[in-house]
Amino acid sequence: MRILFILLMLSLISFQATAQIAVKGKKVYTMAGEVIENGIVLINKEKIEIVGKQDDIVIPEGYKIIAGEYVTPGLIDSRTVVGLSGISNQTHDQDQLEYSDPIQPELRAFDAYNPNDPLIAWLAGFGITTVNTGHAPGALASGQTMIIKTTGELGSSILDSVFAVAFSLGNNISGQFKTPGSRPKGIAMLRSAFIGAQNYKAQKIAGKAELNLKNEILTDILNRKVKAIITANTSVDILGALRLAEEFGFDLILDGAAEAYLVKDEITKSKVSILLHPMMGRTKNISYTTPKLLKDNNISFAIQGGYEPYVPKVRNVLFEAAIAAANGLTFEQSLSSITIDAARILNIDKKVGSLEKGKDADIVVFDGNPFEYTTHACEVIINGKIIKKDCK
Repeated sequence: MRILFILLMLSLISFQATAQIAVKGKKVYTMAGEVIENGIVLINKEKIEIVGKQDDIVIPEGYKIIAGEYVTPGLIDSRTVVGLSGISNQTHDQDQLEYSDPIQPELRAFDAYNPNDPLIAWLAGFGITTVNTGHAPGALASGQTMIIKTTGELGSSILDSVFAVAFSLGNNISGQFKTPGSRPKGIAMLRSAFIGAQNYKAQKIAGKAELNLKNEILTDILNRKVKAIITANTSVDILGALRLAEEFGFDLILDGAAEAYLVKDEITKSKVSILLHPMMGRTKNISYTTPKLLKDNNISFAIQGGYEPYVPKVRNVLFEAAIAAANGLTFEQSLSSITIDAARILNIDKKVGSLEKGKDADIVVFDGNPFEYTTHACEVIINGKIIKKDCK
């Protein structure tokens, strides 16, 4: 027992030594205030201990020192299917869309998530430390999404096991489904599903309902316990999504919203947030200036990695935000769209999205401007643990 105790204490001492880190940067973008020139972030175990200027903070003895040009919070991909759509593009690792029924909100993301998917490590290597991942667009209700860190683990890495249900409207629905065959039919089918959930809710209160997984999760949406992410790219589909949210009173987040510039007034009035399509995606009618338009109209948005039915399935939000920075957004506005703004939309801003005392120690150290193609993420830290330590 004494030997076991000694080994345990040694392991704890080792953990504390490796978990105490001082991150220095010529520019530290906290996303919680002004940029700190020659800044420093101290990490103690899994949390940020202090943030400030290097001249004002004494690094305690034993802290590992990391230094770079730009330091940012861990990046956030607000809408992806990584972990469900495997890298090999083979049937055995494609779980992002189930074609047996166009309305399946009961399908859970974590039942399909593969933490060993190489795409997860690939994203983490670019500084993407948190993702909202799950079932893909392509069905009226394809399933749920969850929020998880890109540590290559499941369990403790999950921040929210059921954040939202993914819906799709209009031409975003796969042709592999026999129905719906038109926009009005799709809207009618979803309205019927929500009306059924309302009846189920009333019967459940009266103690007369038998457990129904589909109605359970739809009831959670009606009760605003779970968000509804609706993929709607055309102006017609965007307006359809807004009408559904107004009729049934659920919390809506627009996904894609390629033609948001055509209905910006209606979106502004609704006060919904947008998980904006990848800037270099192949969605029709996209505009590189949409992020600036949304920002100018005070519409909350985050830029996403999205889903594509071909290899590599997943886009890199770091590159997508860079395009927005080249087309009207400032550097900090673009960075905000994949850090603190994304965290707020995903309701995880108390933990991640900015560099502040007490938040999770998710930090990226770059050797230059993150939006320059030749820049590298040299160190990536998640929960105070270094998961990448090279400039490749």
